[in-house]
Amino acid sequence: MKKSDLACLTALAALWGASYLFMRMCAGEFGALTLAGARAAIAAVLLLPLLAGDAGALRRHWKPVLLVGVTNSALPFVLFALAALGINASLSAIFNAATPLYAAVIGRVWLGEAIGRVRAAGLALGFCGVLWLVAEGASFKPGASAVTTGWAVLACVAATMLYAFSAHFSKRYLAAVPPLAAAAGSQLAAALVLAPAALALHPHASPSARSWVALLCLGVGCTALAYVLFFRLIARVGAAKTMAVPFLVPAFGVLWGVLFLGETFTKAMAAGGALIVLGTALATGVINPARRRAAHPLPRPGARPDAN
Repeated sequence: MKKSDLACLTALAALWGASYLFMRMCAGEFGALTLAGARAAIAAVLLLPLLAGDAGALRRHWKPVLLVGVTNSALPFVLFALAALGINASLSAIFNAATPLYAAVIGRVWLGEAIGRVRAAGLALGFCGVLWLVAEGASFKPGASAVTTGWAVLACVAATMLYAFSAHFSKRYLAAVPPLAAAAGSQLAAALVLAPAALALHPHASPSARSWVALLCLGVGCTALAYVLFFRLIARVGAAKTMAVPFLVPAFGVLWGVLFLGETFTKAMAAGGALIVLGTALATGVINPARRRAAHPLPRPGARPDAN
């Protein structure tokens, strides 16, 4: 990748990592449903004017776009906002790194994609990392009850599973839809689906200025701008290289949580996060021992080295 593409990829990871910081900052005052609805609405308002000639494609494919809006935006936004009430931003970001693991499992069950020994080992390592974090109670929010933290963990797992499902569904049913149209349409769908509950459950007391700023950063930077960068990367370097982003998001999520919220990065978080990232790298083929052996074969017994 060119330096500009690497800078774009790093910026995207930093924005998505920051989303957990901003949700943690304002979920308590806005409430999960209102926060998720407002986030999607802000992104939709900013993305829709960029459609230009792609609006026709959005009208033709509105049904699958609507479903992706629910499974890739509306529900995950609500679930991660709920999780912010019970666990720290750092841990939410680490859990999100397991999305490719769930994608591999869904691909096997739904599409019959093969899972070899290396991918199976990666899945096992990744899920062990998730279980390790849960068992250790790593970075649970101080003062939160066991019930609250338990639901928060389940919300993170459910959200990442929805992301994984949406990736497969989009690849299968939205391949003909321009990426920016799919992004804008999905945010509009999420905003419309969440609007009734978001308005009905809006906070009675006006949120603080700090929470409003966090919401704007979440909608403008971590959603609208992030989508533009994401699809720009796919167009320039391809989907495979763009998928390096999930490996960087946890690092930024932890960094922002430590710097701005005073969260503690524990040994349990480091161990669980390392297992998840290593498992994801094996499951997605980023690390492939077989390919490495093929590129650097061992010399045959008795073979003479080449003379230089």
